[in-house]
Amino acid sequence: MAFIADILSRVVPSATIAVAQKGRELKAAGRDIIGLGAGEPDFDTPDNIKAAAIDAINRGETKYTPVPGIMPLREAICAKFKRENNLEYTPDQVIVGTGGKQILYNAFVATLNPGDEVLIPAPYWVSYPDMVLLNGGEPKFIDTTMENDFKLTAEQLDAAITPKTKWLIFNSPSNPSGAAYNHDELKALTDVLLKHPHVWILSDDMYEHLCYGDFTFVTPAEVEPRLYDRTLTMNGVSKAYAMTGWRIGYAGGPQELISAMNKIQSQQTSGACSIAQWAAVEALNGTQDFIAERRAIFEERRDLVVSMLNQAPGITCPSPEGAFYVYPSVKECMGKTAPSGKVLETDEDFVSELLETEGVAVVHGTAFGLGPNFRVSYATSTEALTQACERIQRFCAALK
Repeated sequence: MAFIADILSRVVPSATIAVAQKGRELKAAGRDIIGLGAGEPDFDTPDNIKAAAIDAINRGETKYTPVPGIMPLREAICAKFKRENNLEYTPDQVIVGTGGKQILYNAFVATLNPGDEVLIPAPYWVSYPDMVLLNGGEPKFIDTTMENDFKLTAEQLDAAITPKTKWLIFNSPSNPSGAAYNHDELKALTDVLLKHPHVWILSDDMYEHLCYGDFTFVTPAEVEPRLYDRTLTMNGVSKAYAMTGWRIGYAGGPQELISAMNKIQSQQTSGACSIAQWAAVEALNGTQDFIAERRAIFEERRDLVVSMLNQAPGITCPSPEGAFYVYPSVKECMGKTAPSGKVLETDEDFVSELLETEGVAVVHGTAFGLGPNFRVSYATSTEALTQACERIQRFCAALK
């Protein structure tokens, strides 16, 4: 249609949302579908957080809030950054948004000029490149490899930076691969960034609390304090606190950038939901005991899924350090024929045939910029995961 903005021709709908929707439609039509596409915990929001929201309603905390967030929440965020990341922020260096997506979007609106490049290691979360495109920037992808655990190397980063580079998006643990960078791996990258003072770092720490084994989480401005003044450290309550629907994301960063993001948000949505903000205060300030308990369950699920997928003919599945995703390769399945007679030429063919044949919904890897792979979210019950992996094994065994 002629009146739709030209920029939308460069943007595609979210593949993860599309897979979830397709699974819901098939389920509604009576099909037995196991959905492993959605990136949200199957746990409920903890009771103390729900109670805090109800208390806020009963206290009448139902009015407009300050654009950057209520002061008790910004203070709780500052305390969290200090306690868990050794980062010092004041409330005027913090902004609260309606989910992590709004934080990212605000940052790009505030900083990108036409032609500015944003470095995005692949595989990447599906929304990063489209947010950059919508704001006039140019996504520049850096392909990682399964052999290097889907991690960006210092050499790759150094080679990718140009005078036009505005941001590096850094996501650890990663969606979709689960890859997480230890202190030394991250220090190698921050050493490169110190050589390029025009490059800013957008650190997406959304999966911070989902790291396994003896892995210790670190964030760029923590590892290299000299990058503090050009780092936006983004996080939220969605994953660790099972609060996806509450829509609260937040970030700490240089006051000038936060002020610009605040100005944008004032003309966009204003302050985030008052009730959700009071719930988030309790999430950050209240007991954190359940995080370790749930993390242990996620780790068991990871081990189950990695083991079972590696038993499927033609699938190679690395064991990631964090998040709740695995990103197996189906390279050896390419060129084979599915039970329907369809020849599998791409990972999208693989996941489409898997859904039709066995009723398992996963997301194809090329949606995340690197294939032939697919992403499994193991944020669902052990029973469902076991059944889904058995179906994937059966599907792979039936390929000719």
